[in-house]
Amino acid sequence: MVTDPTDIRAWQRLSDRITTSGWLLPDDPARLAALGVKRIVNLALDTHPEALAGEADLCAALGIGYTHIPIPFDAPREGHFDAFRAVIDGDGGPIHVHCIANWRVSACFYRYNRDVAGMAEPEARLLMTAQWDPETSDYPGAAAWAAFIASGQKGEPA
Repeated sequence: MVTDPTDIRAWQRLSDRITTSGWLLPDDPARLAALGVKRIVNLALDTHPEALAGEADLCAALGIGYTHIPIPFDAPREGHFDAFRAVIDGDGGPIHVHCIANWRVSACFYRYNRDVAGMAEPEARLLMTAQWDPETSDYPGAAAWAAFIASGQKGEPA
C-alpha cells in the first residue's frame, strides 16, 4: 500500500481526490503518480528559485496531466481563481495542487471550499490556516491574499 508522502513540504490531503503541498522535488511527481495522481496543478511562478525545473516534462513522461496557473504572490486576481476553479471542477482527478509553500494553494482552496463547494466557513478556514493565515501574516504580499480571500466571500466580512 502506498502512503501519503508527508515529507513533501507542507503536505496536506484535502480528500480522496485532492492533495496539496509546497514545492516539489524531482522525484516527487513519480511519488504522486504512485498515489494515483492524474493531474498536477502548479500555482507558483516557474521563475521562483525553488520551482521544479522541467516540471511539465517530468509529468508528461509519467503520463500525468500538468496545468500551470502562475499566480504572482503579491498580485492574486480573480482570473487566477477562475482558472483554478475550472481545473478543480473540470478534472476528475486525483489532483495534486502545489505552489512553493502551500500558501497560494490553501488560499485558493479556502475560497473554493467556502464559495463553490459549500463548506462551512470555519471548516474551510481551518484547512487554510493549517498552512497559513493571510489575514494575520506579516509576510510581504499577505495583504493581497487577505483581500483575495475576502473578495469572493459570501455575506458580510467577518
